Amino acid sequence: MLRHMLWTLAIVAANVWSGVAAAECPDDEVTLRGPWGQARFGVELAVSAQERARGLMHRESLPQSQGMLFVYPRPTPVGFWMKNTLIPLDMIFLDEAGRVVKVHHEAQPHDETVIRGGGEVKAVLEINGGLAKRLGIFADSELRHPAFGAEAAWPCE
Repeated sequence: MLRHMLWTLAIVAANVWSGVAAAECPDDEVTLRGPWGQARFGVELAVSAQERARGLMHRESLPQSQGMLFVYPRPTPVGFWMKNTLIPLDMIFLDEAGRVVKVHHEAQPHDETVIRGGGEVKAVLEINGGLAKRLGIFADSELRHPAFGAEAAWPCE
């Protein structure tokens, strides 16, 4: 009986611990860090090809603490444009480890110029235009999100 109670307690403790870990790194949130400090954003995920193609088009506003995280199945060269996008955006391009490889500041609404991420990109975070510069987000900053897995520069575990 005592062994069963201890086993049950161990399972409950493991579930509570994994719930705490999951709560610290939810799918709908990203945290960035660097010498400049840390910033947290609530995010909508764009994982399917259709979601990535639509992105933040036709939106009239985006709350300051929100963004969209575009996640690709594997690292790939990517290009974005602002056709049908109504608000200026910063685009933060990330490698497979969740490191920022490039920041494109203040992409302009309706501009059809392709903005390339350079090299192999695993994800792109879009936030309000000008915010990355104000916060000091730059290349080599790190982003934490479950999409980057245990091998990330800043893993969730």
